[in-house]
Amino acid sequence: QVQLVESGGGLVQAGGSLRLSCAGSGRSFSTSGMGWFRQAPGKEREFVAAITWSDSSTYYADSVKGRFTISRDNAKNTAYLQMNNLKPADTAVYYCAADRGGFRSWSDGRRYDYWGQGTQVTVSS
Repeated sequence: QVQLVESGGGLVQAGGSLRLSCAGSGRSFSTSGMGWFRQAPGKEREFVAAITWSDSSTYYADSVKGRFTISRDNAKNTAYLQMNNLKPADTAVYYCAADRGGFRSWSDGRRYDYWGQGTQVTVSS
């Protein structure tokens, strides 16, 4: 069974940091791009960041550029999202996803075929 499992969420004060992990199992994700998305209550899911499998190029939403860093460790079949200088607006459930390939934008959720169950991030002011 192919699974992605997120961890590392929690409650943090504004200005603080968290590091999310996304562990894959059931198959190797070393040749998959990986993405992070988030969904706040009452809002649409939005793209946060993505990393390619070929050269680890990265892509970020404007709202997180300079504060978040996506990375991956293929040996551990794990992707990460380092989140610094967190703001209350970052409060959401964060999901990781594995890319199926194709020509859709990295920010398009339809590009991804495996999704984790999500981890809650809450930033207090």
